[in-house]
Amino acid sequence: VAVGKAGAAFCVLASDAPRLPDTRAKVSGHSTSLDLFVSECLPHCTGETMPEPLAPAVGWGVLHLFFEADAFVDAEALVTAVNKCKADDHQVVTFAMLGHKGDIGVMALGPNLWRLRQLQTDLQRSGLTLIDSYVSMTEVSEYAKGIPQEMLNARLYPTLPPEGMRAYCFYPMSKRRGVGTDDANWFSLPFDDRKNLMHEHGVSGRKFAGRIVQLITGSTGLDDFEWGVTLFAHDPADLKEVVYTMRFDEASAKYAEFGTFVTGLIAPVEELVAQFVE
Repeated sequence: VAVGKAGAAFCVLASDAPRLPDTRAKVSGHSTSLDLFVSECLPHCTGETMPEPLAPAVGWGVLHLFFEADAFVDAEALVTAVNKCKADDHQVVTFAMLGHKGDIGVMALGPNLWRLRQLQTDLQRSGLTLIDSYVSMTEVSEYAKGIPQEMLNARLYPTLPPEGMRAYCFYPMSKRRGVGTDDANWFSLPFDDRKNLMHEHGVSGRKFAGRIVQLITGSTGLDDFEWGVTLFAHDPADLKEVVYTMRFDEASAKYAEFGTFVTGLIAPVEELVAQFVE
């Protein structure tokens, strides 16, 4: 049984025997198709049971969810889903999305990937329509060796959202691999060259200390890009300025590929419900 962007998926291998009239064949004591889905997968997706926790050895799971909302959303169920997840020692940041890409955004992070999946299920059951998502994990950069443990912990186990920062931006990114007319390949560079380029990039970012809080999460092997970048700011103009400024660094100008940007306004879930649900 596998869980992904579309919800739950399952795969059953059967023999080459002719299909039975009711289109089901027995495999290892189970009926294929619907019977297997109902017995094995559906309880996990509906909240009837909670599987044994699954946690990364280091860091936390991070789940970005983007929803459409309408007047038929169950406001009480939506609020309850968020608050129950928080009560289970996971963090949930909720925000109103600007533009056509969605209505309500949720960023959830914590140690148990099954608990993050349960939040996704509960939010969908409240009537929200999931239109996009991103899966990643908190991490420490390979170029950050030697920095104080306190700084490492802030990247692996952050406290979000930062106090007073209500402007929000998320985008995924990858490093180029020399595809197309540009032969720039980040992964073919020597480690020391990459480290120096990232140091330059970091110097640019530190100019925004106190104005921007950035969390970079790793998604290689987990989603379509290699990192997720989440930005928090007091002033929305700083979101634009920090991205623009850092694009002139060689690590970005020559080697970076960007995905879709999402901009939002952070607010407690109770306030968001008032905006979208009658």
